[in-house]
Amino acid sequence: MATAAADRVRTAGEEMRGGRSVRVDTKSSITDVVTAVDRDTERFVRDMLAELRPGEAVLGEEEGGAPGEGVTWVVDPIDGTVNFLYGYPWFAVSVAAQVDGVSVAGAVVEPVSGRRWTAARGAGARVDGRPLRVSAPTGLDVTLLSTGYAYRRDRRTRQAEMVAAMLGRVRDVRRAGASSLDLCAVAAGWVDAYVEHGLSRWDWAAGALIAAEAGAVVALPGEAADLGEDATFAAAPTIAAPLRAALVESGAAKV
Repeated sequence: MATAAADRVRTAGEEMRGGRSVRVDTKSSITDVVTAVDRDTERFVRDMLAELRPGEAVLGEEEGGAPGEGVTWVVDPIDGTVNFLYGYPWFAVSVAAQVDGVSVAGAVVEPVSGRRWTAARGAGARVDGRPLRVSAPTGLDVTLLSTGYAYRRDRRTRQAEMVAAMLGRVRDVRRAGASSLDLCAVAAGWVDAYVEHGLSRWDWAAGALIAAEAGAVVALPGEAADLGEDATFAAAPTIAAPLRAALVESGAAKV
């Protein structure tokens, strides 16, 4: 399902770079963009789910929805829409199955590389069938931290202040622009940790499960009041506690 949707996104991206125009609108701010490809892809996934899993609820970024009884499918048709628009190849289609608000299965598929990140609760995480395991940094000074920024300028400013405070305490900071893939990067050990404020359920539903099943310590929005009620946190176990303490000291809860 996610793979089929990613194929459509990849084709649309190739057509854009070949000269085809795509309608672009904005949502919460001028930097919060949505394309016709986002909407078309979500509709494609919804149609597939209606055929394969009739009667089950769908919660999507573009068309909304609400959790239902039993399984709810959580869909982000293009996570990293700005990257997609610019031809920057760090974007993905994310689909997760949740029961009572808890992810039980998830897939994140990259249209450009074709990588498929998958996980099922209690069954581990994989990329293209290969098992994933988080890194094991020995301290904050050798920790590579990933993060992201909100669409609102005032909040981005506070987030930048937090990052500035962390730069002297960690190895370095990365900002790639697609939360689902940032969480997958934690699972692969490409980065050691990830924190971001203001994510929606579709941003983390699949990626957070993949990170957790790869061994990361994960806290979802509402589970880490010390970092802020809407914080998403994933980290290698060896540095999770000191990193969380350092984030609190840097003002994460005020972001």
